[in-house]
Amino acid sequence: MTVSPDASPQYAHTDPEDTLKVLGGSWHWALGLALVTLIPGILILVWPHETLHILAVIIGLQFLVAGGFRFVTAFSHGRESGGSRLAGVLIALLLLLAGVLVLRHPTQTIALLSLVVGISWLLTGVLAAYVAIADRTLPHRGLRFGLGALGAVAGIVVLCFPVDSAVALTRLLGLWLVLLGAFELVMAFALRSTTRKLTTPPPG
Repeated sequence: MTVSPDASPQYAHTDPEDTLKVLGGSWHWALGLALVTLIPGILILVWPHETLHILAVIIGLQFLVAGGFRFVTAFSHGRESGGSRLAGVLIALLLLLAGVLVLRHPTQTIALLSLVVGISWLLTGVLAAYVAIADRTLPHRGLRFGLGALGAVAGIVVLCFPVDSAVALTRLLGLWLVLLGAFELVMAFALRSTTRKLTTPPPG
């Protein structure tokens, strides 16, 4: 069975890469990522006396879902953007790996959980800052660099902060998740503003 030449253009837009590029670059997707970070942070701060096991499950699930969001977002970078897409995929893989490690051993010690979270935030923050610097076509590069820098600082604080109790670790991780989520929320609405300007026809 053959397909007529007239039918081929209607399937051009269904290419998976194009679909992921449109989805990952939308402000709705950025908003989803912000909520994925913000809501767990609020939950952790609201119930700071939960067990280390519950904290590990929440953090592990947050890493896994955020990794999925980051993977799709990586395709919003063009192939010509100098390794930005690869860096985005690496961020996603790091988050997914961290999520698996945390959920595989939810009864781990405070020190081990702090190590996994701290290293993950540090590496993903550095990679995000690199993407903001390297990709000149990226909108709101300053905000994206700030978010990456904030993530790196969060990782450093978690790695260096002398946490000796589950309650203290819970408050520390919850605070940073809320800060990161709030920053990502600002980024989402900045993208929304840019999208509306591009799609709104000029007056007259």
